[in-house]
Amino acid sequence: MISNIQLMILKDTYKRTIEKFSAFQVKDSKNFDFPAEKYSKFKFGSTDIAREFGYTLADRFINQLFKFSYEGKPIVVLPSAYSHIPTASYFMTIFFVDKLNQFLFKNGYAPVETGKIHRSVTYREDYGEMTAEERYNLIKGDKFHIDEALLKNKILIFLDDIKITGTHERIIIKMLDDFGIQNHCYMLYFAELSNPDICPKTENYLNHFFVKGLDDLISIINREDFKFNTRIVKYILNSNPVECRKFLQNQTQSFINELYYKALGNEYYKFSEYNANLLMIEELVID
Repeated sequence: MISNIQLMILKDTYKRTIEKFSAFQVKDSKNFDFPAEKYSKFKFGSTDIAREFGYTLADRFINQLFKFSYEGKPIVVLPSAYSHIPTASYFMTIFFVDKLNQFLFKNGYAPVETGKIHRSVTYREDYGEMTAEERYNLIKGDKFHIDEALLKNKILIFLDDIKITGTHERIIIKMLDDFGIQNHCYMLYFAELSNPDICPKTENYLNHFFVKGLDDLISIINREDFKFNTRIVKYILNSNPVECRKFLQNQTQSFINELYYKALGNEYYKFSEYNANLLMIEELVID
């Protein structure tokens, strides 16, 4: 028999509403409605492309969904979870917020607030190379943390660059359940794998469409718009040590220093697979 208290809890779980939106649908494993080369460069640190993607997502979200129902309630926007080093989607979120704030300003509304989902576990593995089951088994024990006070009585917009299996989304919803957060939520993605017949490893194909080796990073990191993210740091640390040394010898001192401290901040020294390259980078650091 369900007690009155249990019944109240069950009723509360139905208060939350979630709307999902993707700017692009991936229906073919080789042909996409957005430039695959740009997507790969975005994933490895191009913030000019992050701006383009953020603006596109905001424009489509506003014009196809948001403007028809928004009534002025405060908004908090949250990029995908990270610990010390931001993800590529963090930079996309910055520009998404700019465009959304422009819409809000022109319609007499207050700008959004931004928040952070803190994650307690750092991974060496690359989600893009995994099946749906492998992804879930990897991160099902992950714990996300959030500032409850910031979110109270506000619309929540969660952003990520691509939805493949929905595992990350399930972890976010579990976090909302754990904290008893019943707000209206939007789950937004630049792209979504909408054809169930396509292998989830298509994400890996997209991620590495342009970047297939360390030399391919050079044209990205030499641009003024480059910013470190988790993917490029892990990619360098996981590379062949001989190739890594050659690559690092052609980089600026500021690049090497920032790479080193970013790696420490994300606790990548915990992974034996990274140790050789991390020690090499440490030898090159000059403060």
